[in-house]
Amino acid sequence: MQNMTNNPRINYQEALDYIYSFVDYSRTHQANLSPENFDLSRMVDFLDLLGTPHKKFPSLHIAGSKGKGSVSAFCASVLQAAGFKVGLYTSPHLKDFEERMQINQVPIPRNTLAEYVEEIKPAVESVPKLTTFEIMTGLAFLFFARQEVDIAVIEVGLGGRLDATNIITPLVSVITSLYLDHVTILGETLEEIAAEKGGIIKPGIPVVSAPQEENALNVIKKIAAQRNSPLIIVEEEYPYSIVSSTLDGQEFIITSPKEGQEGDSSYFIPLLGNFQVLNAVTAYAALDNIRSRGFPLDEEQIKRGLETTVWPARFEIARREPPVIFDAAHNPASMRKLRETLDSFFPDLPLILVFGISEDKQLDGMLAEILPRTFHLITTQADHPRAMEAGDLEKRAGEYSCTSEAISNVQNALTRAIQLAGDEKIVLVTGSIFVAASARIAWLNGN
Repeated sequence: MQNMTNNPRINYQEALDYIYSFVDYSRTHQANLSPENFDLSRMVDFLDLLGTPHKKFPSLHIAGSKGKGSVSAFCASVLQAAGFKVGLYTSPHLKDFEERMQINQVPIPRNTLAEYVEEIKPAVESVPKLTTFEIMTGLAFLFFARQEVDIAVIEVGLGGRLDATNIITPLVSVITSLYLDHVTILGETLEEIAAEKGGIIKPGIPVVSAPQEENALNVIKKIAAQRNSPLIIVEEEYPYSIVSSTLDGQEFIITSPKEGQEGDSSYFIPLLGNFQVLNAVTAYAALDNIRSRGFPLDEEQIKRGLETTVWPARFEIARREPPVIFDAAHNPASMRKLRETLDSFFPDLPLILVFGISEDKQLDGMLAEILPRTFHLITTQADHPRAMEAGDLEKRAGEYSCTSEAISNVQNALTRAIQLAGDEKIVLVTGSIFVAASARIAWLNGN
């Protein structure tokens, strides 16, 4: 590749503008989110023009409705702790675009991103109807291949079967907990969603599944059997129990799945909520299944990697007294887990809730989980085309007994919540990763 670092014509913001000038289904109105807009043949052609970078490194592939980002972060952290050079591709970002593609927790340099964008333009122009996410995914694969990563952890963007990432053949596939989400695209039943997520299962490649509802698990079992893929169900083959849970983190035990090994091993994670222990065990199961395939991880490396995992805006306590919490819960199931975690740590504190949601989400189910726990609601909206307007959201929440107000700007909504909370109430910002990210940035900037 030609060295273009000092080329004044290449600019980071111009590169982002170029990427976002294509169709971006993460930012489009829900009416445009239809299955016919997703097609892997474009991705095949695009990566062929880039020299098939996705074939130049081994990978883990992670899909699911809840927990796929956390599982990805756990896997990447452990592999890095073991001394490997680890690529991590996730979406969306919390603050800066380059967070989406990292190597050993360092995002792609902005000048490198700009150079790569300039380089791939001829390939992009040769493949009609490429989307923003497809271009992002191609850039990530090119970055990992050029930097010669030892392994990459690849999080599915949306669904699985037709996701742009599903062109890889990983060492192991992972399916985290499945719930109804993105029903416009993925289907209106859990079985349909399981079929889409199960689309990442490759012939002969092991697949690790978190515990699922029976109807979803049956679909995954059927796909795995059809493709002769060994299926590892976490709770059956890696039974675990939580030892302790505090604001500093959680300790848990995994019973050894290996014949000839006796006893249990204890692990610690800094992420809060019982569901994060499940995510950590799911990551452990995935990593355990690549130990004999060039990644001989020992228990101390796994422990060190788990305990140093960083994954912001997942029950992230920005301040303990009085509590200010950011969480990316965005469907009824994750909102239920969030409420349970909130009640376990702060059972008696009234809640000031800053809440914003994307318009394609299951609003009624989310409100039913969190509003009975809420003292005062402040509706807000992220700077995102799919965000529901704060005023409309407040009206939809009107049947609940808590007082409420609408403040469209997320930073202003956070400021108001902190004022109302005083020294005796909790501030929780949730409903959308975009809202949580905006509030988190405002907090870090001094609100």
